[in-house]
Amino acid sequence: MNVSHPHPADATHTGLGELPAGRPPQTEFRDGLDYPRLGQVTFRRGTLTDNQQALFNEHWPRLGTVLHDEVIDLDEWFGRSNHPTIVEIGSGTGTSTAAMAPLEANTNVIAVELYKPGLAKLLGSVVRGGIDNVRMIRGDGIEVLARMFAPNTLDGVRIFFPDPWPKARHHKRRIIQSGPLRLIASRLKPGGVLHVATDHADYAEWIDELVHVEDLLEYKGWPWPEAPLLTDRQVITKFEGKGLDKDHVIHEYLWRRTEAENPDTVVKP
Repeated sequence: MNVSHPHPADATHTGLGELPAGRPPQTEFRDGLDYPRLGQVTFRRGTLTDNQQALFNEHWPRLGTVLHDEVIDLDEWFGRSNHPTIVEIGSGTGTSTAAMAPLEANTNVIAVELYKPGLAKLLGSVVRGGIDNVRMIRGDGIEVLARMFAPNTLDGVRIFFPDPWPKARHHKRRIIQSGPLRLIASRLKPGGVLHVATDHADYAEWIDELVHVEDLLEYKGWPWPEAPLLTDRQVITKFEGKGLDKDHVIHEYLWRRTEAENPDTVVKP
């Protein structure tokens, strides 16, 4: 996988946990695969409550960071060595993240999200719950994977209820495409697990067409009792609850990173 990286996305940010105005330039992937191209789509903005802001000011410097062009030293960030690491892309308000993390205390969990109030809510849950194995990154999930994680370093990637971009002209923005599947596979260790869930029927049909598109990912279907990672999401997320209220069916997908050679030779963005 050949990639070209722009300048660090947080080089000019001025506030704690803030990203530059608008969207930063996107990584150029040169492998001929399909990647979500979001252009200048802006992420939702929101303000924090006074209590959220106080907790954010106190704990974000230790628990969080923003998108930048430097591979994370996982042992240093979590203060422990040789623990498995899972990245959750699009963690929202962190409902599932905070519920699952205590059940996998031996695992480093990194929540990636653009929406600052969502990260603030998760941070509050982490602090109040005394959860010490969760860290947070504010940024686009594809950019974070490409720039901040070296190949063959992750034990799991989770994508729960990604934006379905239901209009046909927006399908190119969906995160589940051939390119992200290759990128995720490249960041997973052999034996690592990708777990995706959606309640959107059209998106499920879209994913069904892609389950075998990446040779480095062996599709295991659902359920997979022998999965090496926790696959029970424990709680119903806000978005999942809305889906169930409309009698939507939850579709879950599990893949295992194969033992095949990783074609991605980019170690440091």
